[in-house]
Amino acid sequence: MIGHELGGRYEIITRIGGGGMALVYKAHDVLLNRFVAVKVLRQQFVHDEEFIRRFRREAQSAASLSHPNVVSIYDVGQEEDTHYIVMEYVEGNNLNEIIKERAPLQAEEAVRIAVQICDALEHAHHNQIIHRDIKPHNILIGKNGRVKVTDFGIARAVTSSTITQTSSMVGSVHYFSPEHAKGSVTDEKSDLYSLGIVLYQMLTGKLPFLGESPISVALKHLQENFEEPRVLNPYIPQSVENVILKAMRKNQHERYRSASEMLRDLETCLQPERLHEPKIEFSDPDFDETRVMPAIRGSIADTLAAPSKTTAKADPADAAQRPLRQQAPQAAPERLAATAAAAQQEPPPADTEDRWDSSGLEDKRRRKWVKPVVTVASTLIIIALVYWGAMTVLSWFDIEEVDVPYVVNMSETDARSTLEQAGLKVEEPTIRTDKEGVAKDIVYEQSKSNQRVKVGSFIKLYVSTGPEMKTADSYLGKQYDDAVAALVGLGVSQDRISNVPIFSDEAPGTVLEQTPQAGESFDPKKASFKLTVSQGRETFKMPKVVDKMESAAIAQLRSLGLTVNDADIVYEPSYKPKGTVTAQYPYDPDAEVAKGAAITLTVSSGLPDDALTYTFNMVISPAQAGKTSEIRIVYSDATGENIEWGKRNIKDTQQFSVNVTLAPNTEAKVTIIRDKQPVDSFAKTYEDVKSGVDSTPETVPGLDTPPPADQPAQGEASPPDGGSNANPPTDAGAGAQGTDNGTNGGTDSDTAVEQ
Repeated sequence: MIGHELGGRYEIITRIGGGGMALVYKAHDVLLNRFVAVKVLRQQFVHDEEFIRRFRREAQSAASLSHPNVVSIYDVGQEEDTHYIVMEYVEGNNLNEIIKERAPLQAEEAVRIAVQICDALEHAHHNQIIHRDIKPHNILIGKNGRVKVTDFGIARAVTSSTITQTSSMVGSVHYFSPEHAKGSVTDEKSDLYSLGIVLYQMLTGKLPFLGESPISVALKHLQENFEEPRVLNPYIPQSVENVILKAMRKNQHERYRSASEMLRDLETCLQPERLHEPKIEFSDPDFDETRVMPAIRGSIADTLAAPSKTTAKADPADAAQRPLRQQAPQAAPERLAATAAAAQQEPPPADTEDRWDSSGLEDKRRRKWVKPVVTVASTLIIIALVYWGAMTVLSWFDIEEVDVPYVVNMSETDARSTLEQAGLKVEEPTIRTDKEGVAKDIVYEQSKSNQRVKVGSFIKLYVSTGPEMKTADSYLGKQYDDAVAALVGLGVSQDRISNVPIFSDEAPGTVLEQTPQAGESFDPKKASFKLTVSQGRETFKMPKVVDKMESAAIAQLRSLGLTVNDADIVYEPSYKPKGTVTAQYPYDPDAEVAKGAAITLTVSSGLPDDALTYTFNMVISPAQAGKTSEIRIVYSDATGENIEWGKRNIKDTQQFSVNVTLAPNTEAKVTIIRDKQPVDSFAKTYEDVKSGVDSTPETVPGLDTPPPADQPAQGEASPPDGGSNANPPTDAGAGAQGTDNGTNGGTDSDTAVEQ
């Protein structure tokens, strides 16, 4: 079969299992591009009508069910002598493999599996289908943990009168119910007995009954008690053992009445208040007692008239040699005939001679017509009663049929009203679950849809409880990442969690506000959360306050929200003017600083003690007498380089005085720029001033003024004694620099003029 394509659609890939009747293959549905499981009837049965009928019945039984825990049937077909069923492919293992690998299972896992099996059986029973072969081999466990019940090959409708074949029994003997083993009628409770054995095996790793032959195992189901689960595994909770004990009662009336009842017990057996409940007790022994009865004596009539009150003692050895179907109770006619035959072979006892009273013999002969008349009359009455009873029973079944209304997507109230108007009833209790995408109190599934049923039939409704609501916790004061992790754990998608950053005094990443508020209910699959998160204090670039006066610097910093404490101001000598800021700490200009940060200032307290002052006196003439020349003076001393002294426009020769400050080992220099051209510069060292050199005027003549006799004309080299030069090469750079600075010295020029 490998590589063969069934029905022009299903490409067989590999064999994945098989049983006595069929083989199962994994196949690829080339039309829908999906994997499927294909069950193929074994070749030795392709001409056996009974097996073909059973094979087709499996497809019909499973196809009539629609439940998440029942393997879905997709297709059924025949290709020449190949009969096949196409069904859902479940990626995983069957329960038998899991039991062999890991049994005994934890109680929580075993109960979870049993709940899903029982849910599937409840659905099947409500659709009048009994599985009759519940065993671990027919339970598939997907990789997602979903349980799937499969193999409805020997299932029957509940209303069938031939549920158990008279010639043989079908099913797996280790999971038989007692009534199944006897060949009696099986019903829903038989499936629950088998489920009890499956749960027993999951929790203990063993089967309750073992034997050398199927017959011996079947007899143990009928006559022997099993070892209780907690004896084999003391870790089984008592409440779980109670479920097994009740499901596996040999007396059908002491088992669960329905799969719904067992399902409710399974769903609650692991609740804390039930774990240590008392052990369940039953009043009657749970097996058929063997009784001894006396030999039957008397005539055939007496034997037929007297009801049998005892049963013959069974020999287990003889019972084991007889077919199981012969151990079932005989039909009434066969039992009577056998009893009559036994009575004919048994001679009457010696002390039971018939004694007649001859005195009444003639009267009896004269009334011998009475007995036939009574017999005929009784027979007619019985026939009439039987006819009346039959007609009455037939009238019960002659019930009007109606189409089941489709109530899915209706509200529960409207669905109930619609079904009642159609003459149908709603089966209680209604199944209520959280169905994704379905609003609260809306019917999302129903039983017997698209069917025609008797008036008064029960319809089961599956109603959504709406989305599972959660309660919002308080995330205020927590870190944003922790809050997001908590919300994702509740089922909120991360893309529905927004971050609104704001400046605050809280540490960065701290949640300050949240929406929804703490305590509010929300749907994790739809709700959006907004978290307001601190990004720390607001920052900005630190301004430069060095060289500004103390009061101006403090006012600027405080206007920006920075803190300047008087105790943090440091006063120390400097060559800057007194009151001038000489340093700022700890933030340099343009560094990022937050509001409220503390700033320390260093302010000049005046010149150091070893500082010297000197005044340059200069006589400067315009370039041409009588014409205006712009005079600009730049100086460098201990207080700075290329300091603008100021500008002045002159038409005649004028005197200029420039005060400079000198530090040890430094030099002060003054540069004169006339009409934007450096014309002269003068310098004094600290040692010169300290030695007491007089401040004699320095002369800068005009272009049309002859220089003094002791000075060269403009453009000539300076004398060796260091006299001034109108355009000394060594000062060209300084002069040029002074010219550049002069472009921004308008304000200083005005000040110099006023001085």
